[in-house]
Amino acid sequence: MLPPPAPAGTPRRVLTVAGSDSGGGAGLQADLRTFALLGVHGCTAVTAVTVQNSLGVTGIAEIPPETVAAQIVSVAGDIGVDAVKTGMLASTPIIEAAAAAFDEAHIGAAGGVPLVVDPVCASMHGDPLLAVDARDTLVEVLFPRATLVTPNLDEVRLLTGIDVVDPATQQAAARALHEMGARWALVKGGHLRGSERSPDLLFDGSTFAQFDAPRVDTPHDHGAGDTLAAAVAAALAHGLSVPAAVQFAKDWVTRCLTAAYPLGAGHGPVSPLWRLSAPELTGSP
Repeated sequence: MLPPPAPAGTPRRVLTVAGSDSGGGAGLQADLRTFALLGVHGCTAVTAVTVQNSLGVTGIAEIPPETVAAQIVSVAGDIGVDAVKTGMLASTPIIEAAAAAFDEAHIGAAGGVPLVVDPVCASMHGDPLLAVDARDTLVEVLFPRATLVTPNLDEVRLLTGIDVVDPATQQAAARALHEMGARWALVKGGHLRGSERSPDLLFDGSTFAQFDAPRVDTPHDHGAGDTLAAAVAAALAHGLSVPAAVQFAKDWVTRCLTAAYPLGAGHGPVSPLWRLSAPELTGSP
C-alpha cells in the first residue's frame, strides 16, 4: 500500500479531469473512490455530465471548455497537484482547453507533474464518449504531454488500427502508441477475453515490461480502467517510478475486481471498498 498521510497532515493531491457518471460506477466517481481509499486528496475538473446507470449512457452534457480549463488552473494554482489523470474528454475544444491549462500549470511534459492519459473513447456498453473527430486531437495534442497512456484493447484498435490478439500484436500496439508521443505506453490486456490471464504490457521506447495477473471471473467490471489509471496517478504522486506505479495499480485493480459487486440490472462496479476491511485499518491480526 501507499504510505498514509500523517494525522492532520496534507496528503498527496491528485487531480482527475474526467466526466461524471451518475450511476457512480466509473468516471470521476470511480477515480475519487480510489483516491480516497489510497489516502490521497482527490480534486476534480469536470468535463461532462453523463446520464448513466448500470445499463448504459443515455445522455451527455459537455461542460464549456473554458470552464474545464478554469477548474484545472484554479486547483493547480491554489491547492497544487502531485499528479493528474484524464478520463472522458468528450470533444476537440475540451481537449485543447485542457492541454493549454496543463501547460499553464506545468502539468505533463511541459512541467514536472506526472500526467496519466486514459484515452476514454466509449463506455463499456459501447456508448460513444469521445467525438470521432476528436481522436486525432487526443493523439496529437495530449499524447505528447502524457507521462503514460493507458488504453484498453478497444481504444488501441480505434487509435492505432491494431487488433491485439497475441503478444506480438500487443508489442506492435505498444510501439505504435509510444510513437504517438507518450513517454510510456501501457497496453492493457483485460479485454483479451480468450486468455485465462490479464496481461498488461508497458513500453518506454526501448524496453517492454509485462504485468500479469489471473483473470477475475466477474461480470461486474464497470470502471476498471478508471480505477487502474487513478491508482497509477496516486502512486506517481508518491514518487514511484512508472513501472512501480503500474505494478501497484495492476495489483490494486485486480483486488478491486475480486471485490466487485452487482448493482442495478446491468454491470456492477469494481470496488476498492475492500480496503475498509484491511487488517491495518480494522486492527485485525
